[in-house]
Amino acid sequence: MAISRPTSVTAAGLALAVLLGLFFGASAFTFYSAEGASYLSNDPKACVNCHIMREQFDGWQKASHHAVATCNDCHVPHDLVGKYLCKLENGYFHSKGFTLQNFHEPIQIRHRSSMVLDNNCLHCHEALVQEIRGHGRNEDQSLQCVHCHGSVGHGPNR
Repeated sequence: MAISRPTSVTAAGLALAVLLGLFFGASAFTFYSAEGASYLSNDPKACVNCHIMREQFDGWQKASHHAVATCNDCHVPHDLVGKYLCKLENGYFHSKGFTLQNFHEPIQIRHRSSMVLDNNCLHCHEALVQEIRGHGRNEDQSLQCVHCHGSVGHGPNR
C-alpha cells in the first residue's frame, strides 16, 4: 500500500485557478445580466435586449414576413448545429462590439451572415426561384435576394 504525498500548491497554479475563476465568474455574470439564455430561444424579443436592434425589430413588426418568419428563420441556418454555431459566432461579435463600443451604427450585417440570410430566402422560396437560382452567386451581392427585396424582412422604413 503506497502512501500518497500531499500535493503542494504552487504560486503559478494558484494564480491560474484565480484567473480562471475570475474569467468564468465574469462570463457567468455577463451571460446572466445580458439575458444570454434568451438568445437560445426563437423569440424575436430577444433581439431587442440590445437597444441598437430596436429599429430592426420595429421594422420587422411592420414587414410582410412578420406573420410567417422570426429573426431566426431568416438570420440563422435551419439545421440544429449550424443554428447554434451561428448564434455563438454572432453572440461573440455582438458582445465584443458592445463591450468595446466599436460597432458600426446603424448596425450592418456581416458578409457571412448575409450569405446565411440569402440561403434562407432561397430555401423558403425554392419553388418560386428555381428558374433564376441557376445563375449562381457573385461576391458583389447584386444577385442576393435582399438587393431587390430589402423591405420584406424589416419593413419599408429601413
